[in-house]
Amino acid sequence: MYNSFALGKKYISYRLKASNGKGHGVHSPFVFNFIKDVLRNKNPLPFAASIEARRAALLTDKSIIKVIDFGAGSTTIKSNQRQVAAIAKSSLKPRKYAELIGKIVQYFDVQSCLELGTSLGTTTSYIALSNPKGNVFSFEGDENIAAIAQQQFNVLSVKNIQQVIGSFDATLPRFIEDGKKVDLFFLDGNHRKQPTLDYFKMLLPISNEYSIFIFDDIHWSEEMESAWEEIKKNERVTLTIDLFFIGLVFLRKDFLIKQDFIIKY
Repeated sequence: MYNSFALGKKYISYRLKASNGKGHGVHSPFVFNFIKDVLRNKNPLPFAASIEARRAALLTDKSIIKVIDFGAGSTTIKSNQRQVAAIAKSSLKPRKYAELIGKIVQYFDVQSCLELGTSLGTTTSYIALSNPKGNVFSFEGDENIAAIAQQQFNVLSVKNIQQVIGSFDATLPRFIEDGKKVDLFFLDGNHRKQPTLDYFKMLLPISNEYSIFIFDDIHWSEEMESAWEEIKKNERVTLTIDLFFIGLVFLRKDFLIKQDFIIKY
């Protein structure tokens, strides 16, 4: 991953390149309306305060759990003891982005979501409560982390999340074989290039032309930036929006030309 200085330089570069979405550099009505109605929508979701109260509790939770690291940062699967507060500090998406994903669910009336990387369940809760009648399938590699996430869902009375626990390489193919179509994918479970590309290609067959892929930390490392560039070139991708910390990918066939946007957020 990039160190804080390198990431800061990249963020400054992003801000200089990005459109403000107020007409300059944005000629797509679809994107213009998305910016106006979603990205610039400052109204908090009605359940946000409850979720943020759970985030605050997790950030002060000093209990220790045993975790297994399946993702980036380790060349082999390793087991270690970690404090819940430390996990929360390092892995939970900031409210700004977690709530944005919830607003995307509402804006596009998403009925079925698949999340790779439940972590402690904050973003999952935003997704699920944004459409309580929809279905959320959330994949988490570590059973102890998944158990804490389930505690958060119970406190928040979230009923429409189905957790799938275990290595993605084992659990994801079984889900895909069932053929369930998914409207929104949030990939936040592995910050390495090849697994990110592999999961994207694996999930494409259960997408539809209106499906949305959201990739976390697309500028987190050189590997992730390379993965993002390859994803943008995929023949099924018709629109991408780079928000720096997350990237949005659309597969809609009704766009006449393929477009890639960098938008300030």
